[in-house]
Amino acid sequence: MLCDLKTSSRPVSLYRRGFLAAAGAATAALAAGPVLGQVAVGDASPLRSLVPAREIENAAVQQYGQLLAGARSKGALAPETHPQLVRLRTIAQRLIPHCAQWNDRARQWRWEVNLIGSKNINAFCMPGGKIAFFTGILDQLQLTDDEAAMVMGHEMAHALREHARSRIAKSQGTGIGLSVLSQVLGLGRLGDFAANVGTQLLTLKYSRSDETDADLVGLEIAARAAYNPEASVTLWQKMAKAGGGKGPGFLSTHPSGPDRIVQLQRNVPKVQGLYRQALARR
Repeated sequence: MLCDLKTSSRPVSLYRRGFLAAAGAATAALAAGPVLGQVAVGDASPLRSLVPAREIENAAVQQYGQLLAGARSKGALAPETHPQLVRLRTIAQRLIPHCAQWNDRARQWRWEVNLIGSKNINAFCMPGGKIAFFTGILDQLQLTDDEAAMVMGHEMAHALREHARSRIAKSQGTGIGLSVLSQVLGLGRLGDFAANVGTQLLTLKYSRSDETDADLVGLEIAARAAYNPEASVTLWQKMAKAGGGKGPGFLSTHPSGPDRIVQLQRNVPKVQGLYRQALARR
């Protein structure tokens, strides 16, 4: 419930330092033995290079900060000790070490995870690793840890594969037009352009191929973190049921359907070995 969530007096910066340190240590521990990806996804869109990654990430930081400030002012930002927030941050600490193989920039991202009191069934990860869950997706779908990890892995994958960056490039004009802009105005000005569309980052609708991409990359990330791959199927079965013909917020940008579930079912066996290895290490 929104009224049950209060802001915390504990300095957020203290948590962030601890969170980043823990994630960094886990990444270093795993770096000695990288394993090739098991799911088959294509190359990331070349259009993304037309909008500077740093500028998109800066725009995300601004937009994310505004969202948290708004939630805090309404008493809807979960405190540091909220059980569901602690749970989500624990999941994130397990997933983050497996992200860099999909995007080297993730090593420098200042990952954040927050929980906002809202009945909306929604969650997202903005460029640069800015993650938010709404209580509605946890409470209404009664997500297990494995299912919550699949949601988070999927959202992380959107950021890692830079889907927002490429979608913004496409939405603002043709690749040729943006290329001319970058040559004439320079990347700094193009960066201003990117920042001006920062408000789109929370409302972007990804393509079907983007969604498949995020499903599969998120599936593998979660399996490497010892979360049961089968949860990807039960998650989307719950999501489809929650739609009920009306479609919760999450489904407006992440449409569900039998094809999606079938695709996941086909790929679960590909990551079962990674899951078993990860379980053995825990």
